[in-house]
Amino acid sequence: MTDRKAQLAGNLAKVEERITAACIAAGRKREEVTLIVVTKTYPSSDVRILSELGVRHVAENRDQDAAPKAADCADLPLSWHFVGQLQTNKVRSVVGYADFVQSVDRSKLVTALSKEAVRAEREVGCLLQVALDAEESGRAERGGVGVGGIEELGDLVAAAPGLRLDGLMTVAPLTGQYAGRQQAAFERLMDLSTDLRRAHPAANMVSAGMSSDLEQAVAAGATHVRVGTAVLGVRPRLG
Repeated sequence: MTDRKAQLAGNLAKVEERITAACIAAGRKREEVTLIVVTKTYPSSDVRILSELGVRHVAENRDQDAAPKAADCADLPLSWHFVGQLQTNKVRSVVGYADFVQSVDRSKLVTALSKEAVRAEREVGCLLQVALDAEESGRAERGGVGVGGIEELGDLVAAAPGLRLDGLMTVAPLTGQYAGRQQAAFERLMDLSTDLRRAHPAANMVSAGMSSDLEQAVAAGATHVRVGTAVLGVRPRLG
């Protein structure tokens, strides 16, 4: 085993222990929570190692990094999640490899995703990114739709050819009433998920929690956690 593989295996084991412990504490089954490893800034070689170690879900947030990496790893049994803010001029590229787009936050993006999914003859799973620090129906600086915009945007995705409404995603806010209150934020997302599933029962994915707060996300009921640093190490600074 190479040094890097041993390092990643050890880190994955620690994260697995954390998720398992959080599930036990919350009275949940381990299989209720899916680990997505955020591989942004790390090379294709790491993605290959992660696949060898049993990881099946990886996430990227920049198309210029993700597209070549996904092409390099096209032979692997992976589901690719796009989790960054997505500009419409990148949609064609992203639809080429992403199985899920977790950052859907506006109608213009839904229209572009639908057009390219139909063109590529693909079905793309969509999560609405919820900004718990945004105005009721506005968008936050870091992306995401306000709480008041969820219903309309969800209906739009559900009706769009080539798209599948899979659920909700959030990032714990740095400002506003939920700043420093990750579990409260994630519990609010779960309430919003319940509301969404009344109209769209299959939209049952709840993506929340990262390396620093995955336990709070599991306690709140998240179905997917997005972990990068705890698996891959502290990221190199981008120039």
